[in-house]
Amino acid sequence: MSTFFSRLKKGLSRSRDALAHMVPGGSVDALSEEDWIDIEDGLIMADCGGELSGSLVQKARKYRGSSIEALKTSMLGMIPETTPVNEPESGPFVLLVVGVNGTGKTTTIGKLATMFRQQGKSVLVGAGDTFRAAAVEQLAVWVERAGADLVRQHEGADPAAVAFDTVQRGIARNYDVVIVDTAGRVQTDRGLMDELAKVRRVITKAYPEAPHEVWQVVDGGTGQNAVVQVEKFREVAGTSGLIVTKLDGSGKGGIVLQLSHKFGLPIRYIGVGETLEDLMPFNGEEFVDSLLPEHIR
Repeated sequence: MSTFFSRLKKGLSRSRDALAHMVPGGSVDALSEEDWIDIEDGLIMADCGGELSGSLVQKARKYRGSSIEALKTSMLGMIPETTPVNEPESGPFVLLVVGVNGTGKTTTIGKLATMFRQQGKSVLVGAGDTFRAAAVEQLAVWVERAGADLVRQHEGADPAAVAFDTVQRGIARNYDVVIVDTAGRVQTDRGLMDELAKVRRVITKAYPEAPHEVWQVVDGGTGQNAVVQVEKFREVAGTSGLIVTKLDGSGKGGIVLQLSHKFGLPIRYIGVGETLEDLMPFNGEEFVDSLLPEHIR
């Protein structure tokens, strides 16, 4: 078993244990109507969502063989094929990172910067969350630890100006990767969301092809609120990929399947802990294997 898979299994243990109480073993043909209701209820409780849970059960019931293989196959069929990251052939790769406060966005940016540096790439980070001094300081610690560089302005500075300066510097100094942080937006605040749209516009003015990717960080434990957040951010910022964090803190791992299926967006990374190694590239098959209970495998 790989170290990656071991950490993933450990991180999803709460979700897996919760499902274990609801999902019976045995072959598909041997399961009763009550068994299937229990399975559907278990999936709903794991935050797969009512509509997706019903679809998963409906598809699983059509398969022959063990219930685990039927569920696994139906789950994998709901996950869109992962597309390559849209990295440019020349010039810096510009990544805009969005999300509400409390999702782990600042820490995630620090981890991404560290990953890119470990790949030998030069990294520039723009501290666009200018309304929270603590966020800038926390990001600065991560950036220094990663061996990356930081663009920051005074507290309360215009986030769009920080984004513009960061991208311009990234181009002028030939950085490989430019990551732009944004203030944690509440999706119901129209003024703040308009400002996020402005950040995206000025990035494009600084570099017409950018941002190449817009990744939204969501807290896996927030359930349906995460779904609402993705709906609004995709509309305003053009979200192109998701990073789902804090999956180790609840039994709600099914939210990853719900988000992936509902929006058709690639899940780029998932977070199952605090350390750098706990932010992992998403692998659909390994995720499903880690989510499903041991006793029916």
